[in-house]
Amino acid sequence: MKLTSKAVGLSQGGTASELRYMGHTLSDNRHDWVASAAVTMADGYAEREAAKAMMNNARQALDEPAREMTVGTDNGYYAQEFVDACLALKVTPHVAQNKSGRRSAVPEAIARSEGYAVSQQKRRLIEPGFGWAKTVGGMRQVRVRGLKKVDQMFVLTMAAYNLVRIRTLGQIHLQMA
Repeated sequence: MKLTSKAVGLSQGGTASELRYMGHTLSDNRHDWVASAAVTMADGYAEREAAKAMMNNARQALDEPAREMTVGTDNGYYAQEFVDACLALKVTPHVAQNKSGRRSAVPEAIARSEGYAVSQQKRRLIEPGFGWAKTVGGMRQVRVRGLKKVDQMFVLTMAAYNLVRIRTLGQIHLQMA
């Protein structure tokens, strides 16, 4: 799984636009499908809190509770409390490390693993979905007001992105046949 959060909506104020909402997605590594999407108010803790909720939902949706899960993230999630929360959910955190003059929050056994390196490469594949949502999906500057409406618009946009990807994958398979 990959987690990421991006600014999705700018709210127009009296003089300048201010960031109000953040969109968060959880996607699988194998097919790059957006498995979960949510919008929160933009504050310093929204990324990690939304990530914990989405990972908990993903864990509960699995038929096999003992199945290994990993999550690859960028350094916006780099905090000891997030790594501890992942471990409590039985999700191996592949969080990008920030070791500038401090001890790593990610255990060395995880950071040296082959899966960690793969997750750090795969996590970049979530970016095209956000680019599509901002350019084609109209999420660069939302035209609705309120967290609930922005969340509905974002979830619908990411579902549409998955549908576009299905069409593209179908064309690739037809060419191979």
